Amino acid sequence: MTRIDAKFAALKEQGKKAFVSYIMAGDPDFDTSLEIMRGLPGAGVDVIELGLPFTDPMADGPTIQLAGQRALDNGMTLRRTLEMATAFRQEDNTTPIVLMGYYNPIYSMGVDTFLEAAVAAGIDGLIVVDLPPEEDVELCLPANKAGLNFIRLATPTTDDKRLPRVIQNTSGFVYYVSITGITGAAEAEAGDVAPEVARIQNASGLPVVVGFGVNTPEKSRAIAEVADGVVVGSAIVSRIGAGDSVADVLRFVKTLTDGAHAA
Repeated sequence: MTRIDAKFAALKEQGKKAFVSYIMAGDPDFDTSLEIMRGLPGAGVDVIELGLPFTDPMADGPTIQLAGQRALDNGMTLRRTLEMATAFRQEDNTTPIVLMGYYNPIYSMGVDTFLEAAVAAGIDGLIVVDLPPEEDVELCLPANKAGLNFIRLATPTTDDKRLPRVIQNTSGFVYYVSITGITGAAEAEAGDVAPEVARIQNASGLPVVVGFGVNTPEKSRAIAEVADGVVVGSAIVSRIGAGDSVADVLRFVKTLTDGAHAA
């Protein structure tokens, strides 16, 4: 059982929904990013999604793209991202970390080298946006063998014919993308999300968390009421990009977690 599995099991026992917070590793710089990451569990975050900076992020809107560019400009790399996770683990050995990004940096490092380093750094799961199920042999299957959850995205266009392939070899949870488009482009609507979440839950037997288009405490609660958890990224990253203090960013995160946990 991974930290992700244990976290969702514990939340289920407590009758609570999960709050997942996304931040970009190295944004605006290594030290500030690590300080924010270390503060997330105290702000109520159940799972941390740690973004891996990449030059060509096809699924990300302007807010996340700019965060990645700031991180890259400050020398952030895949190895430095894993160093950040290692530093976090020195103080917190229980909060799950999901590394989210694209395959190119992993491929460049080498899959075996990467998986060994990721496990050593305390990474629990991977979301690799541009690796479809047809390429499971590339990373998904080796990651599962290494003890990491491989988490897949389902979208409004994932129909009943495609869904079984998407959830094959998926573990930890399924990330449901609530809108058609890029991050930060539109708002999620609970009425639209609810039947899709139920469909994916029934097909997969896994928790389903909903991301893209969640940006307020009220929206966080509304979406959490129809799912197993909610992900917020752009709304948090925009505060970091605007130069808010670490304390102010974490206060904002706390309002979002309170919303989800009230569901």
